[in-house]
Amino acid sequence: MAGDGRQPKVGIRILGIDDSPFSKSDDEVLVVGVLMRGQVVEGVLSTKVMRDGDDSTEKVAAMILGSRFAGQVGAVMLNSIMLGGFNVVDIDDLSREIGKPVIAVVRRKPDMGEVRKALSNVCCSEEKMVKIKRAGGVHKLGRVYAQVAGISADDAGKLLARFPGIPEPIRLAHVIAGGIVRGESGGKV
Repeated sequence: MAGDGRQPKVGIRILGIDDSPFSKSDDEVLVVGVLMRGQVVEGVLSTKVMRDGDDSTEKVAAMILGSRFAGQVGAVMLNSIMLGGFNVVDIDDLSREIGKPVIAVVRRKPDMGEVRKALSNVCCSEEKMVKIKRAGGVHKLGRVYAQVAGISADDAGKLLARFPGIPEPIRLAHVIAGGIVRGESGGKV
């Protein structure tokens, strides 16, 4: 393998997940997962969730468990606990269902008052708040904030320490999803 231009494979495989850009007229939103080990992309997955719906936990679990990569995923990292607008992922249920740790990452600490206010404009806001609260507190882990399931905050922090900011698998999922929906990628995660 030396001299063949390939990077050695190291570490666990992380599946980064993000949704695509969408408009208020979209019923469904594309969700992309990028499986990486170290700096190597080993797979790409996709599914769709209802915009502001309540199917994200089930759809993400089915995407992972129905893929040939299911047994290879070491941890799942989401860009926020919400996909497709206010379609809240129940990270505890997702972690239990797939048998892997789940880490929901954001750049800034969420203002729960603002979250509650925004949720008041969508169906089933109280059920969505229950899922958010069940995810536990938001931890400052390096340069990001995260909610965790199936893993301690300390161990999640060790995984996140590999990245200078938003984890690369999430960033790539964001770029790919935007490129598919808009024809080109753009915007920060």
